Amino acid sequence: MRFLEKSRGVAVDTICYDLEDSVTPGKKAEARSNLQSILSRERVSGIKEQAVRINSVDSGYALDDLTQVLKAPNLDALVIPKVNSASDLHFVTDVIRHALPERHGPDAKSPLRLIALIESARAVMDLSAICKASPYLSGLIFAAEDFALDLSITRTPDLKEFLYARSAIATAARAFNLPSTIDLVTTAFRGEQGQQVLKGESEGGKRMGYNGKQCIHPSQVELVQSIFSPSQEEVDYAMPKVEVLGR
Repeated sequence: MRFLEKSRGVAVDTICYDLEDSVTPGKKAEARSNLQSILSRERVSGIKEQAVRINSVDSGYALDDLTQVLKAPNLDALVIPKVNSASDLHFVTDVIRHALPERHGPDAKSPLRLIALIESARAVMDLSAICKASPYLSGLIFAAEDFALDLSITRTPDLKEFLYARSAIATAARAFNLPSTIDLVTTAFRGEQGQQVLKGESEGGKRMGYNGKQCIHPSQVELVQSIFSPSQEEVDYAMPKVEVLGR
């Protein structure tokens, strides 16, 4: 609970609390209760969106996760891991529609957003169906480490082994008008060298069409935000052009 309290002091676009990999099976119930408590408290100004990463649908824990965290009034989004097919999002959407009808439908003031983690070859091959699976899907996240494990490949500094998957995810998100396309984690973050790796990977992701990046340490946030924010040149280009004609 101490780390949850500390998290309320960061300034980020989205904070994602994890119920999956970072919580052992024997601690799942306690973690759910702690998250419900922290997300029921008054919002802090530095965090724009509060999300929870539940366990995967096929893990056996997802329904209990949803039943508990959906009670929290300040939950904005759910991150769904290991989305391999449209059926994973169908399940989550159906649960939410029954448990939280006021956050869904055309009259909902603040619909709960779903964000899908793309972590496997199967998911990349089924991106079209995944992107159409739920009207509440708002983004895709590329989970590079699990993707590498699924394909039995090794992550290298130039990330060339991920080129096809990263491009496919960014393209699918744009094709289906999903507002969030979140790129892979940069695992190196300590010291000047770590910041240079983070800078290079962030710039590369932006060039590929991503509009955000996962961060695993607070020291990554400022640099990532600066790179994915519009530059002055981009702002000037987007401004309406006024042509003055003399007579």
